[in-house]
Amino acid sequence: MRRPTDQVGGSRGFRQFILKIHGRCDLACDHCYVYTMADQRWQLRPRMMSSNTMDQVAARIAEHVRAHRPGSVEVVLHGGEPLLAGPQRLAHCVRGLRAAVGSDAEVQVRMQTNGLRLDADLLPLLDELRIQVGVSLDGDQAAHDRHRKRPDGTGSYSLVANALRTLGEHRELFGGLLCTIDLRNDPVRTYENLLEFAPPAVDFLLPNGNWSSPPPGRQRSAETPYADWLIAVFDRWYRAAEQETHVRLFAEILNVLFGGMSTVEGIGLSPTAMVVVETDGAIEASDMLTGVYEGAAETGLNVARDPFDAALRHPVFQAAEPARECLECSLHRVCGGGLHAHRYRAGSPGGGFANPSVYCADLFRLISHIRDSVARDLIPLQRNFS
Repeated sequence: MRRPTDQVGGSRGFRQFILKIHGRCDLACDHCYVYTMADQRWQLRPRMMSSNTMDQVAARIAEHVRAHRPGSVEVVLHGGEPLLAGPQRLAHCVRGLRAAVGSDAEVQVRMQTNGLRLDADLLPLLDELRIQVGVSLDGDQAAHDRHRKRPDGTGSYSLVANALRTLGEHRELFGGLLCTIDLRNDPVRTYENLLEFAPPAVDFLLPNGNWSSPPPGRQRSAETPYADWLIAVFDRWYRAAEQETHVRLFAEILNVLFGGMSTVEGIGLSPTAMVVVETDGAIEASDMLTGVYEGAAETGLNVARDPFDAALRHPVFQAAEPARECLECSLHRVCGGGLHAHRYRAGSPGGGFANPSVYCADLFRLISHIRDSVARDLIPLQRNFS
């Protein structure tokens, strides 16, 4: 998820609100961190966010905007599968948000969907509501269907591909593709499979995991299989005659290497500005923490009674103490220690989040490669201008 930041008068406000408008999914993906990992509280929550809770969320976001004056906020409709909420509930949510915030800030709305229910009949409503649509796609049919299966065990690729072709006819709504990395898939072929749908942006997602529950292929800390995979994609992307799409991970690493502030969670040292609201109105931290232990993202707060400012002060939103190894690392400013959820280690010694990322070696190699690739291209330019 992107993490825009805001700093006004010394106070930091949330700029990205992830709303779980539907708490169930019509796929049964085996790599889903919401349903298949440590935190199973989703089973105790309502299937869908009620209209009343949506109205409370809208009022709380408007309250937060008035307190922090960010200029714009981003609302991400998420799940589960947000399209299971249906067109009427979707419209109620978005119209209520914009009405509550009014002229105090621009409300940019995005949706992350698996694409199964995305069809031509729905697109006029999404256009009216000005919702940017991101779709999850893991590559070609074999790569995608390996994990993203329907409840009956059949693959979902053909339905998603048809939805993407329809969405491609409405470029103004297409936000991009989200691809979860599987080391078994050829990296360049996967990237080129995604390019077939002409996405304006691509996000590559590292599988969720931590030191106590390592992701696939990360059993040995010195190996860098995910860096190797991503470097192959970076070289293909970076050396293309023209930019075919925006790869957010690479662009953000380059941005921070050149002295900018990151807007992506897990890159750089920018404070997180993202908050999650569950179907029952519970205010929580990133749902990536569901892979750590039950309740890792929990605050005990709820939009029915608590402002978002109360979450800002909650310990779960405070920056974790960096590991000593991270502070001594020359690339810490760029990787920021990696995602919070990827730093966890159970037990002692070293228990908690004050650890490097489980992807530490991968991040170091990937960032070093990107830095060195750009440096090699800049040296001749420097000579020409000197």
